[in-house]
Amino acid sequence: MLNTFPNLLVLGFFAPTLLRAAVACLFFYAAYSAYKHREAASRLRFPLIGEASWAGGFTMLMYSSIGLALLLGYYTQIAAILAGLTSIKGLLFCKRFGPLFPYQRSTYVLLFIICLSLLVSGAGALAYDLPL
Repeated sequence: MLNTFPNLLVLGFFAPTLLRAAVACLFFYAAYSAYKHREAASRLRFPLIGEASWAGGFTMLMYSSIGLALLLGYYTQIAAILAGLTSIKGLLFCKRFGPLFPYQRSTYVLLFIICLSLLVSGAGALAYDLPL
């Protein structure tokens, strides 16, 4: 099949970079949302540990560290695994623990698919990652 714009195929190396930036923006917004709702998150009751006043801060730290690693391209595949696990966790618990997981289930499904794509395709341009 013929491609309409064959000259753009040269820029295919930047596709994972755009996906990395999009996922990083989503994680930075989730970190901001966790910071904004930290009071409500401190009142949540978790099954094994009960109330945890540190839950909002820990969630904000995890979201921002994953987002920063993806934005800078630092160990992208490890960050994609952590982001995928976080999106699975958000998919399962977004209704019960709303202050910690700001997105809807469909967003977490798309986030998981993008993280799988980053895991398989590699880091893209401007990244530091382990060669496989």
